[in-house]
Formats: sequence, structure tokens, C-alpha cells
Amino acid sequence: MDIEFANRKLQETCNAARSMNREWGPQMAKKVQQRLAELAAAIVLEDMRKMPGRCHELKADRKGQLALDLVHPKRLVFSPGNNPKPVRPDGGLDWSKVTRIVILEVVDYHD
Repeated sequence: MDIEFANRKLQETCNAARSMNREWGPQMAKKVQQRLAELAAAIVLEDMRKMPGRCHELKADRKGQLALDLVHPKRLVFSPGNNPKPVRPDGGLDWSKVTRIVILEVVDYHD
């Protein structure tokens, strides 16, 4: 899967282990690296349903975004990057056609 980042700072942080360690600590940095490697290895988003990390669609004010579990309570939040966004006939996201994502943030959105 193609991975893009919402901004340059996030991209630079995620592309350097030292920066991730400084930003999130070693345990979180390792988990972010793991999730990014899993996303990169996936051909389509549907592949993430079979991997650890509980890939799930978000609701309410985060509708259209997805998340992967990191170190509780943090999540790796991303959105489909395909244009147009692939949808099923019922209007839901077609995970089997998402081949590009945009990493938005590492956050605890439960606050």
C-alpha cells in the first residue's frame, strides 16, 4: 500500500527511528514502526483486517478516518488516499479497493 503523510513534520518523525523515540518514547516508536511496516506490506486495506492492530473505521467527528491500535490508549489515525475514495454500493468504504492512505496523526482521541 502507498503511504503518505498529512504533513512534513509527521513524515520526518516517522521516517527516522531516533525522531520517533524522541517524540513518543521507545515502546511507542517500536509499535508505530510495526504498524507502518504492516501497512506498507498490505496490498489493499482489506489485508489489515487479518493483521494485529484492530484496524477500524472511526465515527462521529472522525468519520472517514481509520485507526490502528498502538500502545494503549494511542492510535495511528489515517484516511484513505485514493481519489476518489472507493465506496461500496451501500455508501460505505470499500476496503478491498483502498491502495493508498494518508497518515494523519498518532493520538489518543478518547480524551
